[in-house]
Amino acid sequence: MVHNEVSYEISYRNIKYPRIEFTTGKLLFVLPHNFDPEIIFKKHKKWIIRKKTFIEDCLKEAENKKLAERSEQEFMEMVYYQVGIISEGLDEKPNKIYFKTMKTKWASCSKKRNITINTLMKFLPERLIQYVIFHEMIHLKQRKHNDKFWEIISRKFENYKPLEKELFIYWFLIAKLSEDRKT
Repeated sequence: MVHNEVSYEISYRNIKYPRIEFTTGKLLFVLPHNFDPEIIFKKHKKWIIRKKTFIEDCLKEAENKKLAERSEQEFMEMVYYQVGIISEGLDEKPNKIYFKTMKTKWASCSKKRNITINTLMKFLPERLIQYVIFHEMIHLKQRKHNDKFWEIISRKFENYKPLEKELFIYWFLIAKLSEDRKT
């Protein structure tokens, strides 16, 4: 569907509250049955347009990016090495490290102190891999993305905001390549 030159898809589900997703770079309204998408579009129009513009900018920047080429084994060794170095500096160790392909994030840290790494990270430049691992390791000290969390991040990555944007650029680049391979 298209609304004011913004294309979107609708997924009706057995849910109580509507939500908006842009996880793959495409706008998706996840709605309760019999919910009018026009209501949610009007309510969040400014946010939707801002997010769409951000994604278009990321896709444009992605045209100049190259994906790293490394094997699963090389990638896993890099992750374990980085975790070891960061663990020493933070005096914190994760319980376990898992690897799996994830659809919405680069990595996560559970309450049980397990870190899950998205296998798609193997395509990222090494500095972004280091940043994501450091980010997840900080969650061992600070669970939430609050001011304290970002203060700790900025001690090692003073200018972390461009890294966050670059992660989006690579996310959409990898998503686009995956989509292109399907067609």
